[in-house]
Amino acid sequence: MFKITRKETTWGGRKLILESGRIARQADGAVLVTYGGTQVLVTAVAQRTPRVGIDFFPLTVNYQEKTFAAGKIPGGFFKREGRPSEKETLTSRLIDRPIRPLFHKEFRNETQVICTVLAHDLENDPDVVSLIGTSAALTISGIPFLGPIGGARVGYIDGKYVLNPQMDELPSSDMDLLVAGTMEGVLMVESEIKELDEDVTLGGVSFAHKAIREVIEFIMDFADDCAKEPWALPAAEEGVEPVKTRLWEIAEKPLRDAYSKTVKQERVEAVSAAKDGALKQMEEEKFDVAMAAGLFKKLEKEIVRGNILKTGIRIDGRDTKTVRQIVAEVGILEGAHGSALFTRGETQALVVNTLGTGQDEQIIDALEGEYREHFMLHYN
Repeated sequence: MFKITRKETTWGGRKLILESGRIARQADGAVLVTYGGTQVLVTAVAQRTPRVGIDFFPLTVNYQEKTFAAGKIPGGFFKREGRPSEKETLTSRLIDRPIRPLFHKEFRNETQVICTVLAHDLENDPDVVSLIGTSAALTISGIPFLGPIGGARVGYIDGKYVLNPQMDELPSSDMDLLVAGTMEGVLMVESEIKELDEDVTLGGVSFAHKAIREVIEFIMDFADDCAKEPWALPAAEEGVEPVKTRLWEIAEKPLRDAYSKTVKQERVEAVSAAKDGALKQMEEEKFDVAMAAGLFKKLEKEIVRGNILKTGIRIDGRDTKTVRQIVAEVGILEGAHGSALFTRGETQALVVNTLGTGQDEQIIDALEGEYREHFMLHYN
């Protein structure tokens, strides 16, 4: 038989249960989290070898709600879940933000975290449950994750902080504060707060962090019984120093000259020319061009950051306190009900609004029930 590890505690007046070894045994880390009557299965899997030719961490986080979790059949002709809803997309990002900085900085292995809502009691929002499950799954997986972390929601009802208020309590709460953090500090804060004093808001963050520490201790206790052997940390590439030294000799001066140009298009062209010239020379001298290309970004960062710290002047000629030029225009489209063009420096946003009737409302078929959305924001 397989070993099943199960730990239980009381948190925020409800049972919090972590279980591993029953479902998704082939995943690097898999945890079934139960909080109240809400259950989420979180799996974490990473490739054993790094992706070649990238300079970023290829992490994917998917949060998905199954309608059977609330005893429902999906609407529509096909009667099955379709593309991710807005809530699923936002919750995926919510989980991604606090965990991404905690992976080893040289880790380039494809990594996937899947949070699947299996049961929803319509009282406890699965987002916090998923965040806790993600932390637990990564902690026991052996993947080089410098956690665990915890997450907590805080409400403020009748002048008192409430840990993980139930969904029917949130409408009467002056605060909907979601915090994620480590034992040492806070990693992320997301909130919707009515007009409260700053001290009340900061008190909510402190209240959440205290609860987060309790969860982290619980996850660590759970991991003591079922964590896998930690992976070896990514080793630094061999032969970096000779490549770096020669690249600095070739590219530093043309790159500094390029970043002295305050007109963006001229600067971009000059940086591109400096890079092409440096890499071509590195190739002629039989150096590793792929490694040199990755180091070129570090050289750019060092030059730009160094110039700002030494002179207080940014690459476009502004000091550290001056904002980009802002221009706002309205009514620029003839047929639209409303339109505006907002420009800040080189960045522009064209915003158009359309008025409709009750027949145009969006029908949302959520786990919590069907409701209508009369305001729709499309961020394209």
